[in-house]
Amino acid sequence: PEFVAHAVNDWCRFNGTGSLFIDPGSPWQNAWIESFNGRLRDELLNSWRFDSLLEAQVLIEDWRIDYNANRPHSAHHGLTPTEFALQWTTTHQPQAA
Repeated sequence: PEFVAHAVNDWCRFNGTGSLFIDPGSPWQNAWIESFNGRLRDELLNSWRFDSLLEAQVLIEDWRIDYNANRPHSAHHGLTPTEFALQWTTTHQPQAA
């Protein structure tokens, strides 16, 4: 991670931009990623003992697909992300001229 951080820092400097940092011990500054990390840890990483790298990759990918498409989301009034996207697309179609 340190090497990536240096590369990102160099890129920002080269492109005349900056980055924002989360203060250590301040998870409330980025609640979304903290929530995601907690779910990943509780629902998958703390529950499984992977016997191989391949098994870990398959189970994590299955969890990622389920997390991104099938889990109900309170911000979407209990709809899954897939249901929300379908509903949004149907209600936001351009009007025929």
